[in-house]
Amino acid sequence: MTDYATLRQRMVDSQVRTWDVTDRDLIEAFLEVPRERFVSGVQLPFAYSDMDLPLDGTNRVLLAPAVLGRMIQALEIDKSEVVLDLGCGRGYSSALLGQLAEAVVAVEPDEDLRHSAEANMAALKIDNVAVVEGALTEGYPAEGPYDAILIAGGIEVIPQAIFEQLAEGGRLVVVERNGEFGRVMLYTRIGEHVSHRGVVDAAAPVLPGFERKAAFVF
Repeated sequence: MTDYATLRQRMVDSQVRTWDVTDRDLIEAFLEVPRERFVSGVQLPFAYSDMDLPLDGTNRVLLAPAVLGRMIQALEIDKSEVVLDLGCGRGYSSALLGQLAEAVVAVEPDEDLRHSAEANMAALKIDNVAVVEGALTEGYPAEGPYDAILIAGGIEVIPQAIFEQLAEGGRLVVVERNGEFGRVMLYTRIGEHVSHRGVVDAAAPVLPGFERKAAFVF
């Protein structure tokens, strides 16, 4: 029988911590949330591997633990805050965020993944995460503004509508792609101005709808 608790500890020690994830509450969340629940049967042997895992039926992935850890840590989430998780998949990122925030709105357009995320939240008795249907490029303005937004994948362009859902002082984190290269970027809204800074080099497939439109050439 697989000892998932030991695998979880090894993941934290050899992947998450070594990528400079030091926030104690986040480390505890990684140790608490059973990642194996959030992968499909064929991917189960790789649940604690240092790699992106494909989400069945989509061209999306469950991000590698180290990358996801740096992204969430960069948001510096407080227990009183409301977080938007765009592209929650089966809900792993949302479950982690739920350990750190007051409430999480998890948006997932794929019906099968959404139902899986709902079932996982119920099974783990996580009651501060609401899994909702919606287009990732539109965010979820009905419950905004948000103190923090996680876009759980790569982007080339962020729609302005998502920035507009940030509260004053709100933060947004995403893997920004430029050709073959990617970097975790943190955006912060102060008044009408949004500043940004790089966090760490990282790769992630571009989420559908977040591609840069090809320029017309005469």
